[in-house]
Amino acid sequence: MASSCRGVQLLCSLALNNSIHASFSTTRLRTTTPQASRSAALVNSAGKAIEVLESTTHLFVPRTTRRLVSHVGYCNTRRWSSEARASVEDSSSSSSSQLAAALLVGEDAAVFDPSNQKTSSWLLFTLILGVSLTALYVLWIDPNTGYGGAFIDAVSSVSSSHEAVILIILFIFALVHSGLASLRGEGEKLVGERAYRVLYAVLSLPLAVSAVVYFINHRSDGLQLWQVQTVPGVHELVWVVSFVSFFFLYPSTFNLLEVAAVDKPKMHMWETGIMRITRHPQMVGQVLWCFAHTLWIGSSFTLATSLGLVAHHLFGVWHGDKRLAERYGESFQQLKQRTSVIPFAAIIDGRQKLPADYYKEFLRLPYFVVAGFTVGAYLSQPLLQSASRYLNW
Repeated sequence: MASSCRGVQLLCSLALNNSIHASFSTTRLRTTTPQASRSAALVNSAGKAIEVLESTTHLFVPRTTRRLVSHVGYCNTRRWSSEARASVEDSSSSSSSQLAAALLVGEDAAVFDPSNQKTSSWLLFTLILGVSLTALYVLWIDPNTGYGGAFIDAVSSVSSSHEAVILIILFIFALVHSGLASLRGEGEKLVGERAYRVLYAVLSLPLAVSAVVYFINHRSDGLQLWQVQTVPGVHELVWVVSFVSFFFLYPSTFNLLEVAAVDKPKMHMWETGIMRITRHPQMVGQVLWCFAHTLWIGSSFTLATSLGLVAHHLFGVWHGDKRLAERYGESFQQLKQRTSVIPFAAIIDGRQKLPADYYKEFLRLPYFVVAGFTVGAYLSQPLLQSASRYLNW
């Protein structure tokens, strides 16, 4: 209801805006008074506004509304002059993106305006990142001073099966990661947004590193279920799918300063960019990543790891929607109605209307950062494998 009211308001303002810019050739109008010209401009501009409204949003303009618009200030015109047509088309085209943006109930994702950035904030981010990585290495990774090795040994004592060990590690990570997320509202009230984000990172990051290192060291363990690495085209397919998966996996790059608690962390409800394709890009990215790596490695250990990761992210779909519904209420229900969990489903069935310039939502710095990070991760694989072997987890 709220979005419909905003749509009617925008329809009226767009019609008036277009009528100001529309220019009629009065010598070709049956009635050439200034009042008639203005009335004709309003009628035609309102009709154009209806088309823009319906083509860029999910709203439907009833027939009664169309008739009402057509009767207000109606003036019989013979045709538009070529100059008037160009003026209205240009005005409607520029208004289309503004209208679509104004009707968003969520946030415009991956927006990065350099003019709004503070050098001091990014210097602080760099300092926090350096201190955090140093502390992670000393307290968890370093075999001489860290507790990571002891953690892996403790979990490994439960079972001699590497598949079982990785599933236990992933379960502990999921319990901490999703558990802290579910307690976020109460935790932030208790200790504040920044302090809770720090606690979240301190407990989650070491467990994530443990899972990654253990996976790298044991990725080929267990049964070899298939071997397709020599099949032509498989390497290229795996590389492309893995590359694409990272664009879904890391929406947190939209707010790096909040990740490091430099800016006050918020629970965001994104709506543009990758969110138009799927409301849960991290789940989709994880499925793509698991498919590519399981296909390439083909071991029972990798299959078990993939099943554990996908199960956690499928839980995250339900859990994430629940948290957003609790935080944003009716606004989230509107976003949910015009987005989908399955990629492209809302677009295919017409619930999601892509703007004509949709590609521009991806021409933003965070997406380029993800692309650079993905290429860097691929090139650094030998280094990561060597470092993991050194830890012998």
